Amino acid sequence: MEKGTTVGSQKIAALFDDGTFVETGAFVKRADGAVTGVVCGYGAIGGKLVYAFSQDSDRTRGAFDALQAEKIAKLYELAMKNGAPVIGMFDSAGAMIGDGANAMAAYGKLLRVVSDASGVIPQIAIITGICSGMSATVAAMFDVVVTIKEASKLFVNAPFLIGKEVGEAEYTMQSGLASVLAEDEADAIAKACKLIELLPANNEEGSFANENSDDENRQVSVEGVCGKALIDTVVDAESFVELGAGYAEEMITGIATFGGVTCGIVANNAESADGVITAKGAAKAAKLISFCDAFSIPVVTLTDSIGVEMSREAEDNALATQLGKLAMAYASATTAKVTVVAGKAYGAAFTLMGSKALGADMVYALPEAVISVMAPASAVAFLWNDKITETVSRADLEKEWKEKCASAEAVACDGSIDDVIAPAELRQRICAAVYMLMMKNGVAPARKHCNLPL
Repeated sequence: MEKGTTVGSQKIAALFDDGTFVETGAFVKRADGAVTGVVCGYGAIGGKLVYAFSQDSDRTRGAFDALQAEKIAKLYELAMKNGAPVIGMFDSAGAMIGDGANAMAAYGKLLRVVSDASGVIPQIAIITGICSGMSATVAAMFDVVVTIKEASKLFVNAPFLIGKEVGEAEYTMQSGLASVLAEDEADAIAKACKLIELLPANNEEGSFANENSDDENRQVSVEGVCGKALIDTVVDAESFVELGAGYAEEMITGIATFGGVTCGIVANNAESADGVITAKGAAKAAKLISFCDAFSIPVVTLTDSIGVEMSREAEDNALATQLGKLAMAYASATTAKVTVVAGKAYGAAFTLMGSKALGADMVYALPEAVISVMAPASAVAFLWNDKITETVSRADLEKEWKEKCASAEAVACDGSIDDVIAPAELRQRICAAVYMLMMKNGVAPARKHCNLPL
């Protein structure tokens, strides 16, 4: 079979700008003369240097062996030295069984190089066929996993043993294993390429501004808008790439640009259970924040939640642990953090969703935001129940509570909120904050000495 004519070589070439793909290790062969089942190389995507590997079903059915691990390891070595992303295209029948323990050691080598690159260069996995067993573990370690309808099979345990739906693309989205669901292979490649365009090449590149045709001072209409509709309204037009759709739908995460600057988005989805913070939702948000912090990508948080989940199921899912994970993600992140209370922020929701207390750089609120230690109805029942009379109704007291104790202006008095902003200016103010914080460093610049007065 001629070089460049296999399924794997055609898939990998489709990733790159025309004429830019260069294959590496093209003639590496096993002792039996078979060419190992992976194609590796580099090229340009939108003019940016990117490395990639594609398991090749035309070469030993993509079976994984020590030579395949070695080829990918050398590719990673180049990617790390040059500070460029890696895209992995997974399609393999599994390990080369006849290689015995050597094949297991090969998986260990691959796990190691992927782990070493994590947080240094972006890694995107595209599941173009079967990705099972240890290969599934490797793919899950990538920053973003793209699955394809009707094509992807991503699982550790064989579906015929534990349930035929396991491993299907839709199933992996619902379980949180996959980040993005594509219609077909071309769509998967397009989505991966868009992420490459948005993301920095490595963890030292920092924030940068792409060319952007959307006016950062554009006025917006956000009255009655929440969730994904709110995100689409305030970010640069058509820039939002949702990650983890279908998993913990009460929490929305993704990547978008504000005035051309790439940012991570964490938002409560008030259209799903009033944006309640669940264990899965907290873990989903923490993962996105951690990823953004590793690459110094600013995080924009849009808060609109009635609080944390109250159920036995929540406790069974170690709710406290996952809430702690979310708090630690915000508190330990040194990247720029901008928060907007766009709707409700009851109890722990105000604290956990990127509050000033957890290290947010700028916190804004819309005038109609309701920020309360508990739901106004519960607060009145707990504290003001004795105020209810023939002339003062519970509704009157709840309204008074919102105005005196739970308004954005009332909360801003202690500095927990930097400003109460006009809804139409929401996009403009977020863009301004992101621009201001683009060069944020975790520590102050080193000083040689003070400058003496005259």
